Amino acid sequence: MTKERYYSLDVFRGATVALMILVNNPGSWANTFSPLAHASWHGCTPTDLVFPFFLFAVGNAMSFVMPKLQQGNSSEFWKKVIKRTVLIFLIGLFLNWSPFVKWSDASLVFKPWENVRILGVLQRIALCYFFASVIIYYGKSRMALFIGMMILVIYWVLTFTLGVPGHPYSLSGYFGNAIDLNVLGISHVYKGEGVPFDPEGLTSTLPAIVQVIFGYLVGEYIQLKGKNFEMLAKLILTGVILVFVGYIWDFSFPINKKIWTSSYVFYTSGLAIITLSMFIYLLEFNNAKGKWSQFFDVFGKNPLFIFVLSGFLPRVLALLRWVDHLDEKGEPLYTNALPWFYQNVCKNVATDLRIGSLLYALCIIAFMGGIAYLLDKKKIYIRV
Repeated sequence: MTKERYYSLDVFRGATVALMILVNNPGSWANTFSPLAHASWHGCTPTDLVFPFFLFAVGNAMSFVMPKLQQGNSSEFWKKVIKRTVLIFLIGLFLNWSPFVKWSDASLVFKPWENVRILGVLQRIALCYFFASVIIYYGKSRMALFIGMMILVIYWVLTFTLGVPGHPYSLSGYFGNAIDLNVLGISHVYKGEGVPFDPEGLTSTLPAIVQVIFGYLVGEYIQLKGKNFEMLAKLILTGVILVFVGYIWDFSFPINKKIWTSSYVFYTSGLAIITLSMFIYLLEFNNAKGKWSQFFDVFGKNPLFIFVLSGFLPRVLALLRWVDHLDEKGEPLYTNALPWFYQNVCKNVATDLRIGSLLYALCIIAFMGGIAYLLDKKKIYIRV
């Protein structure tokens, strides 16, 4: 297998992390451009591509380390995979619980475990990494592809047959929600949909595993074929085929991120392959490197740390509050650094509040990019 280094894979991973931070940090959730918001239920916006692209990138990275693991003994494999899975999962749990205290009137109180969400983005990454690693380690590429296809088909069958008759793909009819509520408990699931429902739930994690497998197979194929136009052409063709299959499957199993439908896996994996092909063409074939690629590359050097910091820092800063003004009853209304920056700087740049909200998100990206740059400059790479 060719041992060439693919700078394009690093930039693809870094760009995905940067976009994850962008869509997670608007100035105002009520004022965002539609491409920067998730689809309300069925459908797929550019924002809905970010998470599956990252899982795909996890598979890409796995393709570089798995051959070495397969050459060693199984105990070393299990030690590495279990350690990494547990650490990523616990970091996600830490992020959900952080900063462990909150303001209640004029005093800080401890955030009880009873109300902490157990699952989340990092927890899904951990679980998908674990199961994809085991499948690929023992099944190798061909069997991993077969198992992946079986997971997608079985998930479709389960969703249709176990869901509420007549509307099994709806929020109220999805079968996996009852499983999450029974296993995790209502107090430990996400409630942003208006009802207890976790978009990173246990059952919808099953098809997400296949996203990592697809990423692995593509990374393996790229290394095997080397940097040539035949490889690139077949890669693009594969991406187009997957997108087409996703569209066709959408007629019977709608493309939906929140329950991570099988059609969604095909559709987003296809777009990930096409996007990665564009990066390969620009960076590997045309050597179109520049400040733009360097910016995204530094995000890819410390992806987990930068993503966690982007979620942790605003929560800590929220504890450092001050009185902004008094309400009509004379009660103090508080603010902190980041909301103040949005309200007094970003929000006022245009009458269209979406522009100010986007400006705030871009400032967060620039700030995190600066931290990523400094870490890279000092050769500090925080691995899990």
